[in-house]
Parts: sequence; C-alpha cells; structure tokens
Amino acid sequence: MTLDELYDIDPYGLNKEDKESLILEGMKTLTRRHMDGCPEYRKIVKLLDVDIDNVQSSADVPFIPVRLFKEYELRSVSLDEIVKTMTSSGTSGQKVSKIFLDKENVRSQTKTLAAIISSYIGKQRLPLLLLDTELVKKDRSMFSARGAGIIGFTTFGRDTTYALDENMEIDIDKVKAFSEKHKDETVLMFGYTYMIWQYVIRALEERKISFPFKEVIVFHIGGWKKLKDQAVSTLEYNERLSRVLGGNAGIHNYYGMAEQLGSVFVECEYGHMHCSNYSDIHIRRPKDFSEAEIGEKGLIELMSLLPSSYPGHALLTEDEGEILGIDDCPCGRLGKYFKIHGRIKGAELRGCSDTYERR
Repeated sequence: MTLDELYDIDPYGLNKEDKESLILEGMKTLTRRHMDGCPEYRKIVKLLDVDIDNVQSSADVPFIPVRLFKEYELRSVSLDEIVKTMTSSGTSGQKVSKIFLDKENVRSQTKTLAAIISSYIGKQRLPLLLLDTELVKKDRSMFSARGAGIIGFTTFGRDTTYALDENMEIDIDKVKAFSEKHKDETVLMFGYTYMIWQYVIRALEERKISFPFKEVIVFHIGGWKKLKDQAVSTLEYNERLSRVLGGNAGIHNYYGMAEQLGSVFVECEYGHMHCSNYSDIHIRRPKDFSEAEIGEKGLIELMSLLPSSYPGHALLTEDEGEILGIDDCPCGRLGKYFKIHGRIKGAELRGCSDTYERR
C-alpha cells in the first residue's frame, strides 16, 4: 500500500497484523533507498551486518541514534533536489540536527499531519489562536522545529491570530477581541507546552483573567522537563489551561521531533499517545537494545514511513517510554498506544520547546 492509498483510510484504522505488514515493507523499502543514496548510512547498515531482504519483523530493521543528525549531514538525494533544510531546536551552544527535505518529503509531511490532526478536529478550518509570537515566522534564527510547527498548524486555521507580542507578553486586548469575534464557534489553539504554561496560564492566573471561549481544541508539544521540575502534572496542566480558556477545552499533547516531522503521536482523551498508520514505535532495553515487552520501560525507537530524502525512518531516541497496549485503547483508535516517561538521565537536552529566554 502506498502513502497516497493510506490517505484514503482512517489514520488509526489498521489492526496489528495489517499495520506490521505495512510498516515492515515500508521500512525495508526505505532502508534500501537510503543505503543506495546515503554513503554514511550504508556504512552503518553494513557494520550492523543486517541483510534487509531477509528481515522478517519491523523490530529487526536497523535503526540509528537520533543524535547522529547533530554530528553528520545525512541525506539520500542530491543537493539540487533539496527544497527545505530544517533544524532541530536546541539550547544555546548545542549542536542542532539538519534535516534535508525534497519535494516528495515535504508533501508527505504536510499530507500526513493534515490526516492525523483532521481526525481530531474534522475537515473544516477553525479560527486559530497561536499561543506564540509572530516573530517566530519573521526571525529566521527562530525557524526550526518550533517555526515548522507553527506554520504546519496554520493550514488548519482561519483568522490566524498570535496571542503573544514581541516581548512574549500575552496581548489581552487582542485575545479578548478574538474570543468575542468567535464566541459561538469552536476555536483551535496551538503552542509549545512550557511556553503556554509560562506565558499564558501563569500570566492569566496572575491577572485573574479568563476568556469566555465556548469550545476550544488545544494542541501542544514539548517542554515537559521544566514542568516536571516544578512538579506540574498533566492533569493539573490541563485543568488550569482549560480554566483560563473558559472551562471547556479539549487538550491534546503530542510527541514528535524535527527528525521525523509530520508523523506525530497525538494524545487521546484517555491520556495515551497513539501511533498512526504512518508510524510505529518499539521500546528497546538500554542494556542490549533488545525489544522490550508491553508494559516494560525502555528507550523509544520511532519509525516513520515519511523520510524519503534522508535516513530518518528508524531512529533511536533518548526518551524513555513504555507501550501500554495494541488495538485496545478505550478511545477506539487502533495501533500501539504508549506513555512517555521523559529523557533518560545524562542525555543531551534537546530543548524541543525552543523555550524563549529573556535577554
């Protein structure tokens, strides 16, 4: 089944057997493609002594550590085919990943993100309030995973409005005008987890302000480490965010990274992260990288059918998680669902929320 054929079915509609067959064949095809196009990747696979033609399970497909993208410029197409170069976010002084995208990859990222998010919000474009500053699209130094996320979500919205000013202060008058204009509609919001906490939730609570939105759907990503340091749970975060937004908010955290843009893992209403038809995960034991059992913690390996211009289809992250089940989440979505426990100790901080630092 091709990606274009996948877009014609529910993004969470494949059962375990059909999904494994799809992912296995997709991973084998992409592995061959990147071995042909990327000399550095080819050396790694040969060193691992994996005969991709004889691999019988997606868990046996060779993977590479995501940190390699900080050390090497890995691409599988010629430079003249590259139409966009993405960089991962990172704190000051850290190396960033460079991800090289051709037209095919950009198209698949866009269509896949649209399929996943539309399954939560519907096909209509909703009034969009971005919980960020407009500088994120004007300042190219800020255009990394954060900028890509902002731009990606504008495709789902209309009357796009930025809630924060250039000083990262919430613009109360602008947000009030937006809420009044769309008081009888469902409103879509997007932002980065810690930034929403710092510059929206806490700022509004300090001023004792809430907005009378009728119904809100919020998507947010990244930055949980700082909140865990402050002992803020997911439940508390959601309750306090919903309160300042009028009390009726559907809040979805999601997991993803610059190295695999598009194939995101969205949290359902039961608090479980879900693999879509376009992606999968395995949990690896840190000691020997063998596959962990359901309910066993380990390193998260992410698989995506999208990376066609760079070898990012099977990546070992520096995040710890566990698979909770397959095909039996109460929300009704098929596929693996899982929980993230955070960064492994001693791992280089990725800074995925692009946290704004005042200077």
